[in-house]
Amino acid sequence: MTAPRLLQLLALLLGLLIAAPAQAQTPDLPTLVNALSQGSFADKGDAVAALAATGDEHVATILGALGEGNLYARKSDGRVLLKSGDTYLDPLTNEPVEVTDTEKVRVNNSLRGKIRTAIGQLTLLSADRATRLSAAQSVLKNGDPETLELLTAALEKETDPQIKATMEAARAVITLKSDASLEDKQAAVATIAARNDRDAQAMLQAALGSAPDELKPAIESGIDTISRNLAVWDVAQNVWYGVSLSSVLLLAAIGLAITFGVMGVINMAHGEMVMLGAYTTFVVQEVIRQNFPGLFDYSLGIALPLAFLVTALVGIAIERGIIRWLYGRPLETLLATWGVSLILQQAVRTIFGPTNRQVGNPSWMQGAFDLGGLSITWNRFWIVIFAIAVFFALLAILNRTALGLQMRAVTQNRRMASAMGIRTPFVDAMTFGLGSGIAGMAGVALSQIDNVSPNLGQGYIIDSFMVVVFGGVGNLWGTLVGALTLGIANKFLEPYAGAVLAKILILVFIILFIQRRPRGLFALKGRAVEA
Repeated sequence: MTAPRLLQLLALLLGLLIAAPAQAQTPDLPTLVNALSQGSFADKGDAVAALAATGDEHVATILGALGEGNLYARKSDGRVLLKSGDTYLDPLTNEPVEVTDTEKVRVNNSLRGKIRTAIGQLTLLSADRATRLSAAQSVLKNGDPETLELLTAALEKETDPQIKATMEAARAVITLKSDASLEDKQAAVATIAARNDRDAQAMLQAALGSAPDELKPAIESGIDTISRNLAVWDVAQNVWYGVSLSSVLLLAAIGLAITFGVMGVINMAHGEMVMLGAYTTFVVQEVIRQNFPGLFDYSLGIALPLAFLVTALVGIAIERGIIRWLYGRPLETLLATWGVSLILQQAVRTIFGPTNRQVGNPSWMQGAFDLGGLSITWNRFWIVIFAIAVFFALLAILNRTALGLQMRAVTQNRRMASAMGIRTPFVDAMTFGLGSGIAGMAGVALSQIDNVSPNLGQGYIIDSFMVVVFGGVGNLWGTLVGALTLGIANKFLEPYAGAVLAKILILVFIILFIQRRPRGLFALKGRAVEA
């Protein structure tokens, strides 16, 4: 071998010898994880930084578990494990590990700050939008000054408006805690105040105590502006709560409005029609859960026509079997239908049991969304839409169909309608069936926001009668206005008087109102209107 070739080989061997220790000094990921249990808190902080520098997808979860106190070290070899319930898992593979003796990996406040910074480093620059948004919200909540440099770098790359706004608010909070200039802090106050929500108000109030005197007027002005804005949104939120309650009252009362209006029957079993509709929904969902789980999101669409059919048939049976013998005797109809309501309640208790039954929300009725300063749940939103749809569908039936024409004729003058050839018994049965069917559909909607039990209908029967009497017997528009009035008034009274006293005050108001207007807000008019 020639001398130059020998020198090249020796140089290569020397390079390998030098590189080998360097590579040995670069620990692998499991070694870095196990280092979290070793040494002082400062050493653990170095291990946290080293883990974050790897950029591995598991690191954020591991550091989050460390901050929450869910990492343990096996005493025999110092191996770090993740505790989930009573099971110990490998933090990188999530495979169970058999252990006999462990101790918790301890952290202090300083280390927790480094953990938050490291998690922010891993998540603020993530490619996943949800991860970045969650990280920005976490930084905003913590306001850790150590994340300022990373936050500024993330802001330069962020293009999503919502995430960018959250990051800017987080930077503003950190600026207020720093030794920045007065102009920068005033700009930060303006950024926070522009959010106009309760979180922004809390941020400014927290900063007010430690703020310099020259900055306090700007903070106080921002707090006052947010307070005025929140007061307006609080009124709007109460109105929404009232509309939501009104939709429930409308659904419960609209069937009673046509039943009571056309036939003058005091139907105390109307609440049980609502209850039967809710139990129909329960049965439909149970069948779907057991046989067709993929159709669960369509369960309400399947339950609606079935609930209408079941309760309409029950209503027709009640009218043909009992009510038709009692026309013109309202007290007897009240007692008879009250007895029917007890029978239906006991029948449901016998079949389904006395306890509440679970009716699930389809995915499209879960969660909530924000509209300005309003927080609106999807189930309430769709119930409002459904109530409006039912109202206008019923209005179309009464005004655009032959049955509706006959129903209105019987409402105005039963004897004259009979003399003109209208089969009033048929109209009575169909009207009672229609009113009961709508109550059953109301039960489908109410099953999404209330407990499904044999007593479900009892909670709505009194409110339904109040809405019908207040709005005007037999008048659908009166029922709509009555439901809106009573629902909104009730929600505005509740914060001051409480739920029970608010209902009592509403009842007293209706009694006084009926003394002045016995036929309600929208009384039926005509020479032949029956008393």
